[in-house]
Amino acid sequence: MSLITIFLPAGAAVAVDDSVPVHRVRAGVRDQVLLAEAMAELDGPWRLVVPVEAVTACAVQLPTQKARWLRQALPFAVEELLAEEVELFHLALGTPLADGRHRVYAVRSAWLQGWLGLCPVAPASIQIDADLLPEQGTQLCWLGERWLLGGQVATRMALAAEDWPVLAGQCPLPLQAIAPPIHALPEGIETAQREEDPYLWLALQTGGCNLAQGDLANQQDSQGFKRWRPVLGLVGLWLVLQWGFNLAQAWQLQHKSDAIAAANSALYHELFPQDTKLINLRHQLDEHLSQGATGGKSRLLALMELTSTAVQADGGLVRVQQLDFSDTRGDLALQLQAPDFGALERLRQRMADAGMPVQLGSASRETNGVSARLVIGGQG
Repeated sequence: MSLITIFLPAGAAVAVDDSVPVHRVRAGVRDQVLLAEAMAELDGPWRLVVPVEAVTACAVQLPTQKARWLRQALPFAVEELLAEEVELFHLALGTPLADGRHRVYAVRSAWLQGWLGLCPVAPASIQIDADLLPEQGTQLCWLGERWLLGGQVATRMALAAEDWPVLAGQCPLPLQAIAPPIHALPEGIETAQREEDPYLWLALQTGGCNLAQGDLANQQDSQGFKRWRPVLGLVGLWLVLQWGFNLAQAWQLQHKSDAIAAANSALYHELFPQDTKLINLRHQLDEHLSQGATGGKSRLLALMELTSTAVQADGGLVRVQQLDFSDTRGDLALQLQAPDFGALERLRQRMADAGMPVQLGSASRETNGVSARLVIGGQG
């Protein structure tokens, strides 16, 4: 059974109101009812389609491709593209583009939470009307007395017919329009798909970005979890009574010393990979420290002196949380914490001006600032 699809009108971007008339598509039939009535009559899973007028769509280059860091990088990537503070927006990561950029969608958190607060049952997905259009070429769809723009273009928007000539030359080919049979098409359209009811056609589309990401995804997961909470509680209680305390204590006592020894050995081999035999860790480590001291301003000391000078030059804004030196590569890796990305960039520039090869990894946001990994020295 297909999802019930509820389209919020373009006017919903202005204010939250459960008396607004919405377009509802269920079982292949569209009708127009008040949102409150649609919520009262829900008889299955559904999805919410919000108007593109309430969403800022942009394409940005993200500094990482690792999935676990992408969401943390979003605020840094889009904050300069938003007219208000980025903290006011809910951000959703869209599909990657051919040029390596990613689509990112920003919608005011208070607005979206306001509409979701009117829904007694959370939607299975939250999507954008213009983002439901197919990805081939440039797509225009007549919906709700305005044209939706989608397809391969980086942005998503709604526009009037008279605005189309300004954008047409910047849109990838082919140019296709979806509209009722008697509706006039914008100039330059190459192919047209005539649909008696564009709402019914759009409700059948399954692509597009789901805005229920991050905190919203967690909220939906928690609602589904509530149904299983009593059963899982009984199972968890039984497990705790059977194995809980005894198993935890036995494991801790048996493995604590082995874990510490293994961690020390791993750190030693990382610092001194040329040492294949580890007989007496403390003695061998003292020998390496002694060798480093007799060398005067060895490579490690020179790098640390450069680091100290560069860090102190900014008044202590950047703090070193961890450092790792590789004698084999001749580089010093620093785990840094700073109030913002600008402080990290200034530190990187000072070290580069000193003539040292320097690489600054992607920064990630934390509760008290940003952190990043910086490597100096080596082969550059």
